[in-house]
Amino acid sequence: MAKLARPWGAEVHAPPGAKGAQSPQSARAQGPRALRVLVVGGGIGGLCAAIALRGAGHAVDLVERNPAWDVYGVGIIQPGNALRALDALGLAREAVAAGHPIVGDSTWTADGSQLIAANDWPPLVEGLPPGNGITRPRLHRILQTHTLASGTDVRTGVTFESIDERRDRVDVRFTDGQLRSYDLVVGADGLHSQVRRAVFGAELEARYTGEVCWRYNLPRIEGLDRIWVYLGETGTAGFVPLAGDLMYMLTIEKPPDGAPVRLDRAGLAATYRERLRQFGGPVADCAHLVVDDAEVVYRPVETILVARPWHRGRVVLIGDAAHATSPQCGQGAAQAIEDAIVLTEELAVDRPLKETFEAFTERRYERCRVIVEGSEAIGRWEQDHCYPIDPSAVRHEVTMAAMAPI
Repeated sequence: MAKLARPWGAEVHAPPGAKGAQSPQSARAQGPRALRVLVVGGGIGGLCAAIALRGAGHAVDLVERNPAWDVYGVGIIQPGNALRALDALGLAREAVAAGHPIVGDSTWTADGSQLIAANDWPPLVEGLPPGNGITRPRLHRILQTHTLASGTDVRTGVTFESIDERRDRVDVRFTDGQLRSYDLVVGADGLHSQVRRAVFGAELEARYTGEVCWRYNLPRIEGLDRIWVYLGETGTAGFVPLAGDLMYMLTIEKPPDGAPVRLDRAGLAATYRERLRQFGGPVADCAHLVVDDAEVVYRPVETILVARPWHRGRVVLIGDAAHATSPQCGQGAAQAIEDAIVLTEELAVDRPLKETFEAFTERRYERCRVIVEGSEAIGRWEQDHCYPIDPSAVRHEVTMAAMAPI
């Protein structure tokens, strides 16, 4: 099992006897009574939680405040542990069919002239590649389709107004005027979670890391079946395959001194091209293709790691609401899917809900902490090359640690 080196982290180990993700179907046969569950948030974590919980026989409502129920983004990296978790939901092969295989990662100098490191990823699911790249809209459609097919009661353009815990239930009043009662509430509403703010306290807010992230879809470079990473002076650029004809270019960087962190959409493409001037090789070859402001995905990099426990009463946080990581290790979506699987597994054990939530957090906290802190360490190195780590080695250690059973 991978051991993670200091100064940025600590070792992470699988729980004793862990054998990997269990399917919701196998959890169903072991479980106690069916529960009434509210999932707040219709992104990756929330949709996977709904699918897993319905598969285990629970009654699930899901609310998503965005009335269009669409997504903002270009692509998602699905390393082996993400495919393993999706396989537990019966969705991995569908995701791979809609994406492009990823077999590992390679790190280069900024001009692309020198290979620094090349790592192969181990395949974790028989018959599937070691990893997968998929567009964010394609993955969203897959998860939407299976959520609706599961019988989850989905309401869009709706969120909660209040969450009131009683002795044996949670009463939730919604913005559409409805009042419903549940056995538990799952906060899967992302980095700026309304559930976290309402139940855990407004002081638990995401932290800006000092970097910003750019993404842009481009025609796939022939032969691209790995994540290619290029180390620049003030950041990192790279390519991720998404389909036979598609990839995305990713850049994580420290903005120039005095430059605003928040940018208007008008002029984004020109600004991105300017920020890419520190790179040569394939990045420079592709930079002139960045022309459409509307297609540039740009955001400041923010993270949060909520201290244990991740629950208050009958409310539990999953995904970015509990542990949003910066994108250097490509594990954010994978960890949200794993949360959904582990929460469903723990709910299959007949015991008080408090103990179930504690067991869930115990299985998830250290794993997520290592990923959040490892990714942040790479970000610190990108901002200050004197920071004493090897970024490609840390990225590989985090990736391998995430392959351990959940």
